[in-house]
Amino acid sequence: MIKAVFFDIDGTLVPFGEKRMPKSTVEGLDKLKSNGVKVFIATGRSPGNLKYLQSILDYDFDGFIAMNGQYCFTKDLVIREKCFDTESFPMLLEYLEENDVSCSFVELNYVYINRISERVMNIRRSLGASVIYEPIDKPERALTHKIYQLSAYTDKEQEKELVKHFPGSKAVRWSPVFADIIPEDGGKDVGISKVIEHFGIKREETMAFGDGGNDMDMLKYCNIGVAMGNAGDEVKAIANHVTDNTDKDGIYKALKYFELI
Repeated sequence: MIKAVFFDIDGTLVPFGEKRMPKSTVEGLDKLKSNGVKVFIATGRSPGNLKYLQSILDYDFDGFIAMNGQYCFTKDLVIREKCFDTESFPMLLEYLEENDVSCSFVELNYVYINRISERVMNIRRSLGASVIYEPIDKPERALTHKIYQLSAYTDKEQEKELVKHFPGSKAVRWSPVFADIIPEDGGKDVGISKVIEHFGIKREETMAFGDGGNDMDMLKYCNIGVAMGNAGDEVKAIANHVTDNTDKDGIYKALKYFELI
């Protein structure tokens, strides 16, 4: 019996460029909760970003896995918190400067970027209504403030080089434009394991929905992993089930298919 369902935001709960969850998705969430199933957000976005997105999500979720598992919380408490070690940053900052790489630095309630590139503009255009414009700030701030995640605007080849210059990190990618860089022992799957432990829920009682590369670990971790119809082929390949697109009632259809609503 499924007792907890985890949802990515961009491209899963909310179609890219849209301002609201589809009505069918909200209806599905309501039915899940009325059936005693807990519903959670599992996103690469930061807690600060989630505050700005409240008008888009506008729903009473039971908890949040933010920054790809680095910060997990409910309304009442923090379940997991993991940031980078500051001693790893000097080599990375030098690499970013020498190679003109745009990179966002994610603190708990503040996200900034070192420079604006065409890659940055491309992702901002694709996110549409859900885009949040980060201020430009000095990357050296990372030497004195907690950083939980980076978003490096690179292709896959340069991503590998960047990770080599940032010990203790790994990349998770949901866009061809950039990759999220997180601690090597992190991920949405790790966040989910800590959350279900807190709520006394077993792994075999979990389900997850996602569409991007950074969702793959959680889709494999949960008992049932559902890829959206708009997901990439590599995501669909590891899912237990592929549903319809986000904007074509994909979440509602999958919940009906598995007889959860």
